[in-house]
Amino acid sequence: MEVVVQKYGGTSVGQADRMVNVASIIKQTLEQNQHVVVVLSAMSGRVKKEGTTSRLLEAADEALKNGSYYRVVDLLEEHHLTVVKDAVSDRKIQAQLKEEINAELQQLKSFLDAIQVIGEISARSQDVIIGTGEKLSARILAGVLNSQGVDADYINLETLVDKPFKEVNQEFCLYLQQKLAEIVANCGSRVPIVTGYFGFVPNGIIKSVGRGYTDFTAALIAAGIKAKELQIWKEVDGIFSADPNKVPAAKVLDSITPEEALELTYFGSEVIHPFTMEQVSRAMVPVRIKNTFDPTIRGTIIDPRATADETRKGGTAVTVKRDVTLLNIHSNRMLMAYGFMFKVFDVFNRHEVVIDLISTSEVNISLTLDSNQNLEGAIAELKDLGEVTVEKGMATISLVGQGMKRHPGIARDMFTKLAEQGINIEVISQGASEINISCAVKDSQSNRALKAVHQLLED
Repeated sequence: MEVVVQKYGGTSVGQADRMVNVASIIKQTLEQNQHVVVVLSAMSGRVKKEGTTSRLLEAADEALKNGSYYRVVDLLEEHHLTVVKDAVSDRKIQAQLKEEINAELQQLKSFLDAIQVIGEISARSQDVIIGTGEKLSARILAGVLNSQGVDADYINLETLVDKPFKEVNQEFCLYLQQKLAEIVANCGSRVPIVTGYFGFVPNGIIKSVGRGYTDFTAALIAAGIKAKELQIWKEVDGIFSADPNKVPAAKVLDSITPEEALELTYFGSEVIHPFTMEQVSRAMVPVRIKNTFDPTIRGTIIDPRATADETRKGGTAVTVKRDVTLLNIHSNRMLMAYGFMFKVFDVFNRHEVVIDLISTSEVNISLTLDSNQNLEGAIAELKDLGEVTVEKGMATISLVGQGMKRHPGIARDMFTKLAEQGINIEVISQGASEINISCAVKDSQSNRALKAVHQLLED
């Protein structure tokens, strides 16, 4: 029997009616003679800061400040118990879930008590705290399915990583893939409802993988079992050619390549976690982006076996990354000197500053950064190398398309569209693969720039 891995985001399971809706999608998939493995994020509202994971991080912060972290946990318990009451029809399963949720959150309170006493939180401790969210949502969905007659197993992955690793590399990924495949096989015909959180990873899951680690878990499972398809269920119809809230002419793309998906994600479009795409591409497993609230829509397929659509001569999609900082280093010491670039990037490396775009001349280096964290210390050192200027309130506009390299003049057309709108370009960057053309503009002009460049996809 073919196996489909379905990952549901926090908004897809954030309320009782949404839990019931997800259960309905799973049952429909089973009726199509396909086995299902389900991976869940923590429950969330429409705004990320109101989601369970954000609340759990808030509770940890309150514990460090001797604040009211019990209040945050109590609010989470109230919401989850309300969902159980409204989504689970079987009274016996209801009672069991309420007991399990209460026990889970009492344990969390005890853990936060210890953090308050110690006055610090390690990466491992933070992982334990945020992992609570997926444990709660997975328990509840398993209960919803069981109350509807579907034989489902709650699978807690918090002890999955049971040997030391120094980093999240391919050795680490292959090890987890094998273990996850065994867990799925042991479920037999039962539907595994799996926590997105999979235990402690080197340097902590947020730092090493990021907030999109649930996608990563789903990808590891899909790669490990060689699934027919990995489905990422969101609240959108698929991947758009641009943000439809900013560009009314934007359209859902039927398909894109993994390389295009990665570029769009990196430059501002929340398409799919980069680690996710890497794992499923290696295993040749297609990824489909689907809308939880309208399952009839086909969505967008990202197929590692597909080739670029060469008919898209204006590109595939355009995206924007806002609130970017532009940093410029001017130094005559760059002329005819070796090792200068190494010194610059060594500073960024030691201060853990992540760089997006890079543009260089004989005496100048321009870079864009999407975070100002640790930047002050880096700037202090960079001033020993040359004159440093910083400009905040910038945005990066990126035109992405794997077929662009076969159509000369794309960069000219893009910059012409921007010039026609009176938009000044600060930095230009294009890689040798020619899959992406990016430039930095004023954030205040980013919406106009997005619409202007998108015209290339409409012509």
